[in-house]
Amino acid sequence: MIETLNLQAGSFKLVLPYKWQGWLGYVLFSCLVIFGIVTAVSDTSETPEQLPMGLLMISIGFFGLAAVTPGSHEKELHEIRKQAIDPAELEQRAKESGLTVDNWFLRQTSYVPTNDPNDWILPAPGPASWNKEDRYAPDGDGTPLPEHPVRVGTPVPASMSLYGIFGLFATISLILLAGSIISSLEVTQEKYIGIGIMALISIIWLVMGWLKAKMLNQMIDTPTSLVRSAAIGHSELVGQVRPSIEGVLRVVVDGNPRMVMENMVAFNWTYEQHQERTVKTKEGTRTERRWVTIRSDSGGCPFILHDGTGGIKVHGNSFKRTDYGNYIKRWDGAFAESLGKQFMSSLIAGALGGWRVIDHRWTLYGIRLGNPVYVMGEIRSRTNEDIEAEGLDKTMQNTLIEVWGDKDGVGQKVTLNRGTELSNIGRSRSTIEMISLPMLLLIGAICMLALT
Repeated sequence: MIETLNLQAGSFKLVLPYKWQGWLGYVLFSCLVIFGIVTAVSDTSETPEQLPMGLLMISIGFFGLAAVTPGSHEKELHEIRKQAIDPAELEQRAKESGLTVDNWFLRQTSYVPTNDPNDWILPAPGPASWNKEDRYAPDGDGTPLPEHPVRVGTPVPASMSLYGIFGLFATISLILLAGSIISSLEVTQEKYIGIGIMALISIIWLVMGWLKAKMLNQMIDTPTSLVRSAAIGHSELVGQVRPSIEGVLRVVVDGNPRMVMENMVAFNWTYEQHQERTVKTKEGTRTERRWVTIRSDSGGCPFILHDGTGGIKVHGNSFKRTDYGNYIKRWDGAFAESLGKQFMSSLIAGALGGWRVIDHRWTLYGIRLGNPVYVMGEIRSRTNEDIEAEGLDKTMQNTLIEVWGDKDGVGQKVTLNRGTELSNIGRSRSTIEMISLPMLLLIGAICMLALT
């Protein structure tokens, strides 16, 4: 299984979809690319608008192909998860996931994702095997968890994959599209505005790619410490979430007893409204739709990160950066949870631009007991009062320290991620792919100045 996986993906790796949704996306976006090429090459002086239309379809098609292309190790990790996890457990998870109709009359539904890429890839200890007497003690003989980087190693994504190739074609098409539009403008000021918008998009994309690449390189380059031998200072830890003496959270989303999630240690929920309005145009009318975030909330509590060699207390609510991955559960409804809230939401939306509320959505993200977790945080000494209050064994090093996430280290950014190092990096793109594409778009925007 995991022993057969080559974690060093190399310079180039051909990665194809492994689910029917991915192959469907490949077919649809490939058709869009082909149709765009046919439209662009059939451009004539009588129909000059066909070239930009064709380039737009080509760029959208290639960006879509890039989006549905899996990460370097994603397909192999998916297969390993299916082989490693007990089929009975997978079947139980399948029963608990999917769409559920909560109230047919009110059109209330809830959905639990059928696939969780941030979940364990290799089997992890269940709650029945956790040490209830001493949560800081090692499991069994103190061997690290099967998915710990000490045992499986650190994956490195391929420098270039189909994602990068499709993204390259998409970016070039986008540059050509911008060039054709800007060259057709007659007012110089409008050309500068178009170039400025293009440059702004590329800079935002570049900054986002650079930040993601920096976090990726931090994961790859930083050695993962074992809990039993963790030292004071900034360290990288990987393990399983278990309850601390403070207990766990029972999250009631938006104060609604219908939307409850137990055994949480960190959460973030959002309440959104789907709104629409009818706008008059020269050709008639058109309908506009948008999702608007109305309310949100987040929080957390201390938990124990256990990597098999021992447990360490983590103050999850102190972290400056968190990434909970895919959402845990989503609730939808055609109406608000009460007549009063429905009336107020419709009244406010109508007053702010004539919008009508047509749907409501609550989405919950977070970390629960048993989840895998990746932490880059600052390890500090615990106070004697805190140690004595828990009645801890002072001869164990990991009971004398705890992890905080409110202060970055030198060249190290504190972060709390759901998932192990293997699952987080396995789905990532390479640094070259994340930075080169927006850089190319920025260079293209600069070159557009020649058209002014």
